[in-house]
Amino acid sequence: MTLASVVGQPRAIDALLSALRGGSVHHAYLFAGPEGVGKELAAVGLAQALTCPEKPNEGCGTCSSCTRISKGAHPDVSWLMPDAQRVERGLAGRSDIQGTPSREIRVEQIRGLLERITLRGLESKRKVAIVVDAHMMNPQAQNAFLKTLEEPPSDTTLILLASAPDKMLPTIRSRCSKVHFGPLPVALVAERLQKERKLDAQTAELAAVMAGGSLGRALALDLDALAARKDVISGFEALKPGEVGALLRWAETFGASREEAEQALSILSMWTRDVSLAKAGVERLANQDLLPLAQEVAARTHETVLHRRHALLEKTRATIVERNAAPRLQLERMLIELLEGR
Repeated sequence: MTLASVVGQPRAIDALLSALRGGSVHHAYLFAGPEGVGKELAAVGLAQALTCPEKPNEGCGTCSSCTRISKGAHPDVSWLMPDAQRVERGLAGRSDIQGTPSREIRVEQIRGLLERITLRGLESKRKVAIVVDAHMMNPQAQNAFLKTLEEPPSDTTLILLASAPDKMLPTIRSRCSKVHFGPLPVALVAERLQKERKLDAQTAELAAVMAGGSLGRALALDLDALAARKDVISGFEALKPGEVGALLRWAETFGASREEAEQALSILSMWTRDVSLAKAGVERLANQDLLPLAQEVAARTHETVLHRRHALLEKTRATIVERNAAPRLQLERMLIELLEGR
């Protein structure tokens, strides 16, 4: 794999390749965009291009240097991520970490990284540091990292990966060259799902839409969630103003965890899109098997209500995922607000 082989992100990759060819590589990059859309693959590709002895400023993808970078084992390419991520990826055991593995990046980790990148490169003239989930740096870690951005080490490129860049200090964001990564095309994600998970075309397309253009999320998607989407949708459409008990039960059922709440909100976002399409007379929907219900809901729901519903769904998802808010409580609040506007 090389930087040029990263698919689905032509603008981001073209910008990075242009910087490499023109010798204008920035000392710090912020790769911003949803999870699972290629930010980390691009970071690996950029690190390869900056250190590859066979194809400088391009990367060959096959030499010892490029291979070790892709495996996270190159001495001049440092990786940093929350301890919880390291455990989830099998890079560390629970016994290697004192206490509960943190989902934050702590100041001690930043200081350790800074010590490493100030040392002379062992194999390459340029050193690279990749910070996964950079938005999870706690305030102390961000302040420590800011000092490095203000006085960057020579011959070092810092790459920050963030799905919620707004959680980072404005001064950090302003000192980085920002590269935006958008959701991947549904067709691309569906094609990969058919190949890698052996799904039929309709199921793959539905899973790709539910994943919001994130290949990583689509590959990890529990297929039982696809089967359960009808329960999410039918239960939601059956809710009526004043039926507090039914509302609380729905929120309790689908807000048991952050993952379940996020899944339910993704399903409802897709469903709201289908209802909007049905209102416009379109009969080719993501939830094709629920076309009659979509047409029924479309007939009794005003367009402004659908727009408001979509905005509330996205707001609730962001609150749960990015601010780590209580999922059940946020679903309850969303339902109350939605039902008041019906």
